[in-house]
Amino acid sequence: MNVGIITASDKGYLGEREDRSGARIAEIMEAQGYTVRKKVILPDDQQMLQDEMIAMCKDDIQLILTTGGTGFSKRDVTPEATKAVIEREVPGIPMAILQYSLTITERAMLSRAAAGIRGETLIVNLPGSPKAVDEALSYILPSLKHGLDILLGNDAECAKKVIQEDNTRM
Repeated sequence: MNVGIITASDKGYLGEREDRSGARIAEIMEAQGYTVRKKVILPDDQQMLQDEMIAMCKDDIQLILTTGGTGFSKRDVTPEATKAVIEREVPGIPMAILQYSLTITERAMLSRAAAGIRGETLIVNLPGSPKAVDEALSYILPSLKHGLDILLGNDAECAKKVIQEDNTRM
């Protein structure tokens, strides 16, 4: 599956800060067998973020992972950009990341991340630090693959198949 990565960072966009979070997402996703098709750094500008998400959705990218821009700063607008372009929300993903992250730090409660579907593309907002990216992706990736398979029509069931002793399916 093809992945697009968007880093929302004014300083990163201006070349004043290295994009370690976007780079970390790329490393993790490639190690998991995904193809990173596009990776960009944009300023914390809602319209630019929206335009890039829409372009990636049209460019055979099945998963867009964003990093940064989910906090309380006036310039943090990644969730707003995400919500403006998605057609269907997927609140369980940010909820799962939040739940897991709260076991690590109480500051996780300050995230405003969003996730949703546009066409056949899943968009997920991740935190802005490499450590938090590691934690979030390690937690959601096993289920994310299954969700993407369902979205793309490669799998039809969410329930795990149970095989009885007589080999009949329940």
